[in-house]
Amino acid sequence: MISRVKICGITRLQDAENAIAAGASALGFVFYEPSPRYIDPNSAAEIIAALPPFVTTTALFVDEDPSVVAKIVDKTQIDLLQFHGAEDESYCRQFNVPYIKALRVKGDLDIATAVAGYPSARAVLLDTYVKGLPGGTGAVFNWQLIPHALRAQIILAGGLGVDNVAAAIEAVRPFAVDVSGGGEAQKGIKCANKVSAFMAEVNRANLS
Repeated sequence: MISRVKICGITRLQDAENAIAAGASALGFVFYEPSPRYIDPNSAAEIIAALPPFVTTTALFVDEDPSVVAKIVDKTQIDLLQFHGAEDESYCRQFNVPYIKALRVKGDLDIATAVAGYPSARAVLLDTYVKGLPGGTGAVFNWQLIPHALRAQIILAGGLGVDNVAAAIEAVRPFAVDVSGGGEAQKGIKCANKVSAFMAEVNRANLS
């Protein structure tokens, strides 16, 4: 199982280009205004229009008004939606765009039951539960909580960086890993060296 990589929180074209050059499969754009990684739809559309083929672009929302989601989809021509709030399955699939659902993991979450609630999702992303934060927490959860039968289907997020992504892949063998803060120089601005080092660790783990 080769784990793919999504670099989330893209706000600049140069960061997108560096992530692609390093080998990322997907880029994430945050349309949640309270986030320090928020990007306005016009700027995101300009970046996306300049990207090469075969890179999946992903739009992240948190309990957004459906009309706003629809407008951003139309503006950006995004490939994939990512929902980080309390959205149910009927909400997620109403846009007729492939989506992934993020679930925040804490000790009492029945992951298998939660995943089963989104049968139309292309994948489920597992992030760390931190009260008051829908994502981008920089915190790691206990990977052993993930049922073995689901591990090859999930996107693993939550506090991943150069120092632990190889261990995460070796322990879980997820479909993909998602990094935001672990590849930054500061919030919203990526560090090319950190992204390259992160990808090198992913590649090392994929070959192990």
